[in-house]
Amino acid sequence: MTDEDTPTDIYADGGTAEGADSVAIDPWGSSTIGDYGDLFSEFGIESFEDVLADVPYPHYLMRRGVIFGHREYDRVAAAMANDDPFAALSGFMPTGDPHIGHKLVFDELIWHQQRGGDVYGLIADLEAHSARGISWPEIDEHARNYLLSLLALGFDPDEGTLYRQSTNRDVQDLGFELGSRANFSEFEAIYGFDGETSVSHMQSVVTQMADILYPQLADEPKPTVIPVGPDQDPHVRFARDLAVRMRYFKVTEAFASFEADDAERVLLGDAYDSLSSETAPDADGHTAADEPVRCEDAAQWLSMADIDPEFEPARRSAIGKLESAGKEPLRPRVRFFHRHGPEAAFEAMIGAIDGEKRVYEGHIDSFDLDLGAAEELAREVELDHGGFGFMQPSSIYHRFMSGLTGGKMSSSIPASHISLLDDPEDGYDKVKAASTGGRQTAAEQRELGGEPDKCPVYELYAYLLAADDDEFATRVYEECAGGDRLCGDCKEQAAQLMKEFLADHHEKREEAAELLSELDIDLDLDRRGPGGAH
Repeated sequence: MTDEDTPTDIYADGGTAEGADSVAIDPWGSSTIGDYGDLFSEFGIESFEDVLADVPYPHYLMRRGVIFGHREYDRVAAAMANDDPFAALSGFMPTGDPHIGHKLVFDELIWHQQRGGDVYGLIADLEAHSARGISWPEIDEHARNYLLSLLALGFDPDEGTLYRQSTNRDVQDLGFELGSRANFSEFEAIYGFDGETSVSHMQSVVTQMADILYPQLADEPKPTVIPVGPDQDPHVRFARDLAVRMRYFKVTEAFASFEADDAERVLLGDAYDSLSSETAPDADGHTAADEPVRCEDAAQWLSMADIDPEFEPARRSAIGKLESAGKEPLRPRVRFFHRHGPEAAFEAMIGAIDGEKRVYEGHIDSFDLDLGAAEELAREVELDHGGFGFMQPSSIYHRFMSGLTGGKMSSSIPASHISLLDDPEDGYDKVKAASTGGRQTAAEQRELGGEPDKCPVYELYAYLLAADDDEFATRVYEECAGGDRLCGDCKEQAAQLMKEFLADHHEKREEAAELLSELDIDLDLDRRGPGGAH
């Protein structure tokens, strides 16, 4: 599908009730997103629209803007396009019935599996027990329902992996190792934990970090995407940080013997590029390229350069370091810092780096490798010496579905959502009773048009009922906005489609029951415990 083929007028907003806080992210609370654009600036999430053209045969949730953001999904898209290994993983906390909001994640996992990914679906039972106090018998029942719906929607267990946190020893072992690189102050800063937070709740977070990195234990590290709602972004950010901390070597660009932070390196690169490009020959035929760029010259250039004001603190610190280095040559290089791991890994890295290099206590400078090649080499040496070699996991983010009754969709308000276990007739009735983005009267609707961007019923079309038929979703949107579609007829059509979907889904769940019974997943755990609370 080309950009021209991608509809731009059927993006469902999926926003929250009017007056909601702009951004309130809590993985275990009632998160609200008033303006999804705030997530780009506040948390560094990137617009999915920027990477959409690079995704082979994008899912309709991507095409319609329901999947609105990402972190480094370009690496996954590139692997997909080149038939290279990649993985996808997401988890489900079994605290209630699966509903149509969970179907978004089910669909995302299944689509990545169909695109050739190594896909994992997990039951976050430790989280449910520790953070929500759900009893083990309840967890068993809910876990079964989640897995049945995932299988019924098309997940292939022969080509993917399904597991429970509590029975996966590899995840438990990895969580223990990750815990050695985390500290309580981070739990306070990221999640607001305090002295009243149970230890089991903190342990469940470390287990989730292990879940996110678990696909990279198989075969070799690979690009891995975690499809989630934006409320789960704190977990993604923490896992990305821990993936880096577990690495034996930190690989960065450098320009001199002194250390520089990211902002300083940008300025040093600008100074080097400018000074080294002065190639006009002098009277003797020499050019600036024949002489090394000196740190003191870069300091003078940087003091006069016109830069973005936000780099001003970095400029001052960089000039100080350059002046202290004096006549030392300023020269691009790649630096390998030995963070931790066996000394043998550091010695092996020295031998693995070809070309010009300099060895210092604790780091190595290479003058012939580019950053990408250096990172791959560091990963290879780490894996050869017992390390994990993790890549930072990627993520994609979908919009929250609005509740059928207005405001947020809530599992605790049955009328606000449709459970995948609902009787088809009940699903029909819920849609018929849903709020809409229509006007007060039919005459006003025909004159002014409806407001599909504020309509929970239109969201049902965009997120689920239109399935892969973009033309149908677009037609519903345009007919509503143009006043040609009235709410009564629209809800009747949506209610019938929902009834048909649920009837079909129930039939497929019955077929999946036999398949689930053959899988190596214990859905009747013999565990004792009253549950926890955070």
